[in-house]
Amino acid sequence: MSNNNHEDLLKQVREFREKSIIGGGQEKIDAQRKKGKLWVRERLEKLLDPDSFTEIQWMVTHRSRYFGLDKTIYYGDGVVTGFGKIDGRNVYVYAQDFTVLGGSIGEAHGLKIAKTIEQAVQNGFPVIGLYDSGGARIQEGVASLNGCGRIFHANVKASGVIPQIAVILGPCAGAASYSPALMDFVIMVKSSYMFITGPEVVKAATGVDVSFEELGGADKHGSLSGVAHFVASDEDAAFMLVRRLLSFLPNNNSEEPPYIPSDDPVDRRNDDLYEVVPTDPTKPFDVRDVIRSIVDDGDFLEVHELYAPSAVVGFARLG
Repeated sequence: MSNNNHEDLLKQVREFREKSIIGGGQEKIDAQRKKGKLWVRERLEKLLDPDSFTEIQWMVTHRSRYFGLDKTIYYGDGVVTGFGKIDGRNVYVYAQDFTVLGGSIGEAHGLKIAKTIEQAVQNGFPVIGLYDSGGARIQEGVASLNGCGRIFHANVKASGVIPQIAVILGPCAGAASYSPALMDFVIMVKSSYMFITGPEVVKAATGVDVSFEELGGADKHGSLSGVAHFVASDEDAAFMLVRRLLSFLPNNNSEEPPYIPSDDPVDRRNDDLYEVVPTDPTKPFDVRDVIRSIVDDGDFLEVHELYAPSAVVGFARLG
């Protein structure tokens, strides 16, 4: 093969790469931003350490030729997958791109996510999913369900082996809500939703009018269903929560959690408890104050803060 042919092939690959990076196009990216949502690659930049992300499977496309999909082929198939670092630690990540067919889960899309989770298990690193999807891609029919099923299978196989963290950043319907529920921790942005079917389908089936928030809003999942372990005010806050949560978690079930040095003396006398806990058993007090006064540096990350408020659980360090 001549050098010219090699150059032509390299040029073609570069063109494919440019198409994969731009996703659904600048117009749809701008529409995403107008809704107050970050573009998928901006999300990865915010989440991961600078210049640490390596994308994989970016040339994957769907194989469907029906319902106009033969004219809407996107490299990457609506999900960006790869690995990078958070605070110097290796993580795998997949992020759905709403600008590509509404982030819908087709067969190739689902297989990409499943493979990312499987590779995270093989290498013993946490996996983080950024969800922003309309659910299964109905144009692909049952083929899309194969992709969805492979994700669920990968979630279950990874359970108890590596940490799995789901971040809900937009409307997630149907299949896009099943996978997060199978993961270890779910972080929802206040403007996001999770439900099996939307309000219109609920009304058609039951005659009941219900809003997006009532059906599957972050506050509902944070306080009523318990699906959301954390509710974040915005995307930046959600990514900071991921970083903080990871600081308490091991890479896998064979490793210890990260050691964070502390200047808090192990033999510190805690006289604050005399002020926090009243001698009168009928007087209320906040158990969080007790926890923070005991643990290292008062650093306590509460989990399910809004759900079942009669019990307080979370992460902290001692010694």
